[in-house]
Amino acid sequence: MKLLLLGSGGREHALAWKIAQSPKIEKLYIAPGNAGTSSVGENVNIKADDFSSIKAFVLDNNINMVVVGPEDPLVKGIYDYFQKDSELNKIPVIGTFTKRCYIGR
Repeated sequence: MKLLLLGSGGREHALAWKIAQSPKIEKLYIAPGNAGTSSVGENVNIKADDFSSIKAFVLDNNINMVVVGPEDPLVKGIYDYFQKDSELNKIPVIGTFTKRCYIGR
């Protein structure tokens, strides 16, 4: 399986590290990634919210799944973007989403 992980922070480093351990992963790409992710996969110079560039990369590299680390691409609608596109809608897009709790004084 070829997987594209979106993001560049610590969360994505942890996800990339664990995903890379799976024997099912043939190739792991991280966009844009960071210094740590480059040790477990291939960093790709694409912003996590540049949907048109992500689409081109996914199609050109036969990506089987997209994992979204940061919340921003999810909020901006990357899942819907994939679902509405006939070339992308068979590719699973999964994401993490954290709900921040703020405790008042």
